[in-house]
Amino acid sequence: MDQICLLKNTIQEYAWGSRTLISNLVGETSPSEKPQAELWMGAHPKAPSLVNFKGEWQPLDRLISIYPDEILGADVAGRYSNKLPYLFKILAAEKPLSIQAHPSLQQAIAGFERENLQEIPLDAKNRNYRDNHHKPECICALTPYWALCGFRPISEMQSLFSKIQTPEIEPSIKELKKKEGGEGIRVFFQKLMTLSPADRESGLHKVVTQARIYASQDPVFKWILNLHEEYGFDAGILSPVFLNLICLQPGQALFLFSGELHAYLSGLGIELMANSDNVLRGGLTPKHVDISELVNILRFEEKKLEILEPVSIGQCEKAYPTWAEEFVLSVITLRQETSFLSKKKRSVEIMICVDGSAMLMDMKKEKQVFLSRGQSVIIPARASQYQMAGQGVFYKAGVPDGVEISSGS
Repeated sequence: MDQICLLKNTIQEYAWGSRTLISNLVGETSPSEKPQAELWMGAHPKAPSLVNFKGEWQPLDRLISIYPDEILGADVAGRYSNKLPYLFKILAAEKPLSIQAHPSLQQAIAGFERENLQEIPLDAKNRNYRDNHHKPECICALTPYWALCGFRPISEMQSLFSKIQTPEIEPSIKELKKKEGGEGIRVFFQKLMTLSPADRESGLHKVVTQARIYASQDPVFKWILNLHEEYGFDAGILSPVFLNLICLQPGQALFLFSGELHAYLSGLGIELMANSDNVLRGGLTPKHVDISELVNILRFEEKKLEILEPVSIGQCEKAYPTWAEEFVLSVITLRQETSFLSKKKRSVEIMICVDGSAMLMDMKKEKQVFLSRGQSVIIPARASQYQMAGQGVFYKAGVPDGVEISSGS
């Protein structure tokens, strides 16, 4: 398989999704009948993309099993056991997602083996580890995008809690003073998230009352009220106080390491991640929550947020500097007077148009593929060098080639 092919992708309908954001992007009826949360581009067995190849729509995971070297490239096929190492998504959050984290590679291998020995079915609701892979990820805003990521500095937590603390949650907060650094955060978090139902409801009822006083002054308290409206007296409604709250502007991105507690709150974004389905949840969800296992995998450290801005790597293309081995995210911006010429040697790429349109020309075969807003293509490693001409914005997923992308350039 050595040609650029259009993709047909599955839209996942989850309760927190939007009825307009994805449908407007892909040109379908809007508002949609059900909330649309994620559009998946890739070869995940749960919902592989369909590829327009030889006049038929064929599952990408099946094509990769037949043509691993041609699609992935021999190096990537060898490194990742003939599997596409990333999953590319459009993510549309109308309502906040759960607070969650993903295990490291070592934790995923151990957890997957442990739950296999316990004979927990892979599709069981109480299963934490559905594969033996880690899941670093990058989220890039297409609209203003609210998110929580990593623990705030302890001094900030204490300042915010001083405005809303109650007798029920005060013992948890005191742990931040009693123990230094990460150990204090760990004990604080574990105590807070395991409050008795009576203390939790009583304490959070008072917190919500006090948050209303400050909601117009600070988005932290506004988000407490928003989360309470969706999830009642779940301890996770306090997460804007102890996690960094940020609103990414379009084009800005965050990289999330394994073990970093986070939650996506609202907006439309591009998400690129390692091809794993391992999620440990701590709250703000009707799904399985396992606080003890979450505590085992979390990074309990103060985090200073690093907003990623794309760095120029060639004419029309900018890439986001991350620490992932499995993927690299870049954005191609075309104007009428410019064109984009790909590298001759590349890994497998998936590209989606989020604005405008372009013609992709295979330089060797002189075959053209037209790509318009909401459409996506796969460009196999074996495909010839290609050129793009048109006007629009295109996000591209690929596998790093070993050339470091410096945020300082």
